[in-house]
Amino acid sequence: MKRTWTYLWDHPLQRRISLLTTVAVALAVILFSAVGYLTLRVTLHRTSESIALAVARDLAPAATDDLLGTGRLSPDLRQAGGVVVEAVDAQGRVLRLDGQVDELVLSPRDRTAAGPEGRTTRRSGTAASGHPYAIVSVPLPGTSYALVVGRTLAPVEEILRVQRLILLTISLASIVAAAVAGFLVGRAGLRPVRQLTEAVEHVTATQDLQPVSVRYARGDLATLAASFNLMLASLTRTRNRQARLVADAGHELRTPLTSLRTNVDLLASDVRRDRLTVDAREAVLADLQGQLGELNDMIGDLVHVTREDGAASVAPLDVRDVVGTSVERVQRRAQGVTFDVDLDPLFVVANAEALGRAVTNLLDNAVKWSPPGATVRVRLEGNRLRVSDAGPGIPEADLPYVFDRFFRGESARRTKGTGLGLAIVAKAVEEMGGTVSAGRSAEGGAELTLQLPGVTSREAVSSLLVPAAS
Repeated sequence: MKRTWTYLWDHPLQRRISLLTTVAVALAVILFSAVGYLTLRVTLHRTSESIALAVARDLAPAATDDLLGTGRLSPDLRQAGGVVVEAVDAQGRVLRLDGQVDELVLSPRDRTAAGPEGRTTRRSGTAASGHPYAIVSVPLPGTSYALVVGRTLAPVEEILRVQRLILLTISLASIVAAAVAGFLVGRAGLRPVRQLTEAVEHVTATQDLQPVSVRYARGDLATLAASFNLMLASLTRTRNRQARLVADAGHELRTPLTSLRTNVDLLASDVRRDRLTVDAREAVLADLQGQLGELNDMIGDLVHVTREDGAASVAPLDVRDVVGTSVERVQRRAQGVTFDVDLDPLFVVANAEALGRAVTNLLDNAVKWSPPGATVRVRLEGNRLRVSDAGPGIPEADLPYVFDRFFRGESARRTKGTGLGLAIVAKAVEEMGGTVSAGRSAEGGAELTLQLPGVTSREAVSSLLVPAAS
């Protein structure tokens, strides 16, 4: 059995299906043919025995008279149609008709019908010639004998022989038809699987992530094809994002790296010629430190914005605590900028570090664009967190792009920054299931809004931890 399964699993799926279909049909045909043949055989034998029994009962009165009168069987008992008539007593003595061609091979069972308490018996047996017979024995009242009648089974055996030939032919034809049908069904049924396999091989060989079209797919195969296409679409988006990130990072890193190289070359040249004054050298070193700090910030932001935080631990959070901590942190490094904070209760389930960094980036952005002495307004109303500054505001043309990676408007390019701060905000909020938007504040500056999926009471936090019933 183990070798059989190994043989099956070592062959293609279509061949396995065809082979298993053929074997299943063959077993079914053989089983039903055998049952049909045995049923027919038993029925014909029982019918022959019933006919022989009817003949024996018809002859019993005359045979009784013969035995009581002459002690012999009269030739008048001879029957046509291959019927043999005999008499046997309990001791096994046999009386036969004169001139009968064949003699029955009697058994002890036939003798049990003889005598006063004898009972009718019926069985299949043979004659001395070896021919099969249906043999019945009926008691003869008033005598010590039983009348034995045998009816030839030659016609029955001929019928059964023809039946075996017919069943064998039908079985072979059914098996061949099952093999052909199994091949065709397997080929047609597995066509979508072959198409999907070819598509996977094509994607593997060419890295072409275009969606595949699988014809004739239904049910689970259609679901599998749709899932495969969704996976291809996801891979395409990921590859496009990676390519765009690499291109944008390369573009943004080129400027600080070029500046660093220029300053390093200048210092290296001055080592040989000693033309720079102390103040000039200090200015170059300060510029180098600033550029290295900017480069370090950009690399840190790149790592944060590209890493996958989907598996990061989440917990119930009071957004007021997160915003309060971020305000305190930013207030320490803000120069002359004050914060006007008004927070309503809001509770969310999120990663504390990611949400805190997003809020901090929003506040840093507001401080960056606010003039000295300005006020940054922070409002948490319902499930909306709004941060407004008193800066120049965001041009209408730039509003759709402010949360894109490395996007910096015309005015932003003259200030320090990596162009990733707001992208980190958008990534963190989207992972929570929220949304971000940008607009203009009442004071004319920028207003950035986070729409957070949360509840306004601590008691309802448990509803955020249990998936809603579909």
